[in-house]
Amino acid sequence: MKKVILSIALLSSILIQVKAQDSQDKRTRFTFGVKAGLNHSNVYDTQGDGFVASPKFGVACGAYITIPIGKFIGIQPELLYSQRGYMSTGEVLGNNYSLTHTSDWIDVPLLFQLKLTSFFTLLAGPQFSYLVRQTDAFTNGTTTTQQQQSFDNNNPQKNLMCATVGADINIQHFVIGGRLGWDLQNNNADGSSTNPRYKNQWAQLTVGFRM
Repeated sequence: MKKVILSIALLSSILIQVKAQDSQDKRTRFTFGVKAGLNHSNVYDTQGDGFVASPKFGVACGAYITIPIGKFIGIQPELLYSQRGYMSTGEVLGNNYSLTHTSDWIDVPLLFQLKLTSFFTLLAGPQFSYLVRQTDAFTNGTTTTQQQQSFDNNNPQKNLMCATVGADINIQHFVIGGRLGWDLQNNNADGSSTNPRYKNQWAQLTVGFRM
């Protein structure tokens, strides 16, 4: 009799846990979320005399929605403010320089979801990025008008197509997200800019809250 009671109690406990887990499974629901974090960015496919780049940090924040197509697949559009850039050293007109380049973007990723479990989601897709502002700050060396003009990009590529892949870890209402992204186009629109040609690449880590 005691074994029967214990078996019933154990089965009831398992059913309660399964029901609780199902109630937290949001894979078939529309959800809205916000998130914030950091980018660790650099450039690749560079072309410029004496151009050496190293990575820098920037902020990333925004909102997103999840649109289920089924329990295991879906679409996740996002709208983000994202800072990217690089730090560079080199020589212009015989003078050494150290430069920090920061670009501010509005990013619109359209990500396809593979919802392996309620806990773990893989994402990949294209991203449209619009350049809002770019800032070049000389941190040492002689700052002259000629040096500043040599980095002046009068025709930057303001609309870029990018690619991004990543994963989300879902813990009830909280989401920890990681992304890797890279530009598919050069930074200069017509190829004539004296600013070194490059493409951005970045790693992104965010923490979000979903409803």
